Amino acid sequence: MILVLMGVTGSGKTTVGRLLAAQLAWRFIEGDDLHPPGNIAKLSRAIALDDEDRRPWLDALREAIAGCVARQQSAVVSCSALQHRYRERLRVSPQVVFVHLVATPALIRSRLRTRTGHFMHPALVDTQYELLDEAGDAREISADAEPEAVAAEIRRALAL
Repeated sequence: MILVLMGVTGSGKTTVGRLLAAQLAWRFIEGDDLHPPGNIAKLSRAIALDDEDRRPWLDALREAIAGCVARQQSAVVSCSALQHRYRERLRVSPQVVFVHLVATPALIRSRLRTRTGHFMHPALVDTQYELLDEAGDAREISADAEPEAVAAEIRRALAL
């Protein structure tokens, strides 16, 4: 299985993803690590990405996911995947399952006020919500609990 944790910035994709990968002894793929330097520079300056910016990033994610599928290697992937068409680009196999970490804008703003060391500018929160297609193709899990509880809920929901 390839479990893609999706959602807006600050929803806990990386924290919960690392935790789940460790619990399950699966590979963890940090989607943010696959952004080209130009994307990181834009996001740091509060410039939203367009589809042209996202294309090489989504291609790199797709390649990483396809590699895991080809090796029959389970993985947890953190990736915003805010739009349905991005999720479809990443769905290289029926083994790819999306879990949307759902959080209110107020919770995200609160988290981002204390987050350090991440390139995503907090001013882009609203654009993330504007871009978000409701994830009818993903299991929705509330992101408002502690990471351990969110990971436990994901494991329960997916019988992992």
